[in-house]
Amino acid sequence: MFGIVRPCTHRLSEGLRTEWMAHLCGLCLALRADHGQFARIVTNYDGLIVSVLTEAQTGAMPAGRRTAGPCPLRAMRTAPVAMGEGARLAAAVSLVLASAKVRDHVADRDGLLARRPVAAAARRVAAGWDRAGARTGAALGFDTALLVDAVDRQTGIETLAGPGTPLLTVTEPTETATAAAFAHTAVLAGKPQNAAPLAEAGRLFGRLAHLLDAVEDREADAASGAWNPLTVTGTSLTEARRLCDDALHGVRLALREVEFTDGQLVHVLLAHELRRSVDRAFGTSSCSHQGLEVPEGSFGPPPGNPYGPTPGSPYGPTPGNPYGPTPGGPAAPPPPRPPRDRRGLIAGCLVWAGLACTCQLCCGSYEDPWSGERREAPCQSCGDCCEACDCCGQCGEGCCCCGDSCGCDC
Repeated sequence: MFGIVRPCTHRLSEGLRTEWMAHLCGLCLALRADHGQFARIVTNYDGLIVSVLTEAQTGAMPAGRRTAGPCPLRAMRTAPVAMGEGARLAAAVSLVLASAKVRDHVADRDGLLARRPVAAAARRVAAGWDRAGARTGAALGFDTALLVDAVDRQTGIETLAGPGTPLLTVTEPTETATAAAFAHTAVLAGKPQNAAPLAEAGRLFGRLAHLLDAVEDREADAASGAWNPLTVTGTSLTEARRLCDDALHGVRLALREVEFTDGQLVHVLLAHELRRSVDRAFGTSSCSHQGLEVPEGSFGPPPGNPYGPTPGSPYGPTPGNPYGPTPGGPAAPPPPRPPRDRRGLIAGCLVWAGLACTCQLCCGSYEDPWSGERREAPCQSCGDCCEACDCCGQCGEGCCCCGDSCGCDC
């Protein structure tokens, strides 16, 4: 899984978490339906935003959902998933995005891709994804040639870039590709008036995706000698952060101009989670996914409390208290729950792997892979990652900075 918008599911309300997972699973299943099982490996967090944008403009309808069967990544539970043109467009865009990422790794000769046979095989896979994305895009009226052309131009621009090259020259192909994908959601939704502001939001989103990827890979690229736009153009992290903050502000302004039927999930992903993605890349916030340690004795009676029970107190309960509850009496404890069916070792391990891959083991709640018992994840107590949404603090421009629907209680 890749992508810059990776929300901690504990931060989302139950309804929004269900919607987000519906679009994520819908993208995965659309890839399988149109392009086969292997294509599901290109499922990514950013691609599903295309599906979210499409539905946000039309509103969720019963025809846009279906119940998917059990899946290891959902702890073998069924779930409602998004379907329709939005999910299919997200699949087409994801294939081209994955193709671009593979080509980028091939050009950088990363890991096994430094070997010619492996690189040649990777190029063939990437070319197949381009063709598959073009087929789905054509069925939806979307010309993926814009995306493929942007990918091809990226290589040439990177070859010519050097010290002093404007960083936005390097990010332009990515901006063009994402602008086209965002704008086409307005066509699918039947709201052409939204195309221009969505294209602007998509352009700035593409800029953020490119810059944050460069920031996160900067040290690793320096160690391996791989191409990195910040290093090659001589751009400082301070300047990169300024460009990211400007892009964040631009995305919020562009989304104000879009007519949404239900834009709540879009607002959370592109106003708040996008800000957290920038903070995470630049190391200004973190999520440890660990609970806070509570010092012993912080709660309850302190040591030596004169009002607490003392060892050997003559007034405390004695063994065999005749006034205590009797078995089966009205004050007796409830009988133990019957044992639940347990999964076998292999089946439980498969479900555990699925929970780990989707971060459900560290965020929110989940069912134990073996016993099926409901458990709370460690992220229930984590700090910066899962605090309540503070619109005023996150946006820095007052309660209405993200649009009329944004208040401090959002």
